[in-house]
Amino acid sequence: MLYEIKPGISFKRVAADLHAQGILSRPIYWRFMAFHQGKANKIKAGQYRLRSPIVPAQLLDLFVNGKTALFRLTLLEGWTYAQVIRAVRSHPQILCTLAPDADVMSMLGQKEMPPEGWFYPNTYHFPKDTTDLAFLKRAYRLMRTRLEKEWVSRASNLPLQSPYEALILASIVEKETAIPAERTLIAAVFLSRLKKGMRLQTDPTVIYGLGESYNGDLSYQNLRRDTPYNTYLHRGLPPTPIALPSAAALHAVLNPAPTKALYFVAKGDGSHYFSETYKEHRQAVIKYQLGGDAHRYRAHE
Repeated sequence: MLYEIKPGISFKRVAADLHAQGILSRPIYWRFMAFHQGKANKIKAGQYRLRSPIVPAQLLDLFVNGKTALFRLTLLEGWTYAQVIRAVRSHPQILCTLAPDADVMSMLGQKEMPPEGWFYPNTYHFPKDTTDLAFLKRAYRLMRTRLEKEWVSRASNLPLQSPYEALILASIVEKETAIPAERTLIAAVFLSRLKKGMRLQTDPTVIYGLGESYNGDLSYQNLRRDTPYNTYLHRGLPPTPIALPSAAALHAVLNPAPTKALYFVAKGDGSHYFSETYKEHRQAVIKYQLGGDAHRYRAHE
């Protein structure tokens, strides 16, 4: 069960309340023990998780040590910043202090930096009434730490000029595949395309650019819609990350697999077929995406 000691409450009142709730059978004895040990004035406010059977001496030590109950929230790989904020604000044990239009990144010391992609996907444990800003600061610092560590040990000759560019590309890799073994291959394809000045031509960036207008069906018209995130129309990386990248995605873009592949296409089972030439890629698209109908491919060339 959860038991809360409110700030400023007297030790006598705590003992009486524990007795009233059936947690302590001998509150006077518990008070005597606490005063005898000099601990009566050392209990700390907070919410505690109590487990049966309750030993009075252990209960006292729990309150004195301030081992309050911890709650948790998981930020998932591939989430957008909007999803992060929604999860943080809806958590019942997180204290909302930020205005809806708050410039969170400025509060984190990164003025004019977009927040997308900057919060490390992980399960976080925290006490009751942790503020939303404190939670976000923790996730942000962990992402910076992981990103900087990967950047320092990156492979040579990568077409990435900064850790932020690595963060952007890692977010794309995160959205392109859920198969761990493919991440370094997909990262290698994108890096090779960047080196050659080829467009990335990746659907997740287009979908991100469409925002709320995306209805779940990526059409040919969507691919031709001009947004800053349409990598079918614009060369190079999009202006910001498109999601939270995992540690594996960060590692993949900074340590890509050795491959000559420049193309890949979804096979329909979650995996991808990788090709070195456009001719081979064309055949793969016809096979895996168009059911073997070459006429449909020519219609969109």
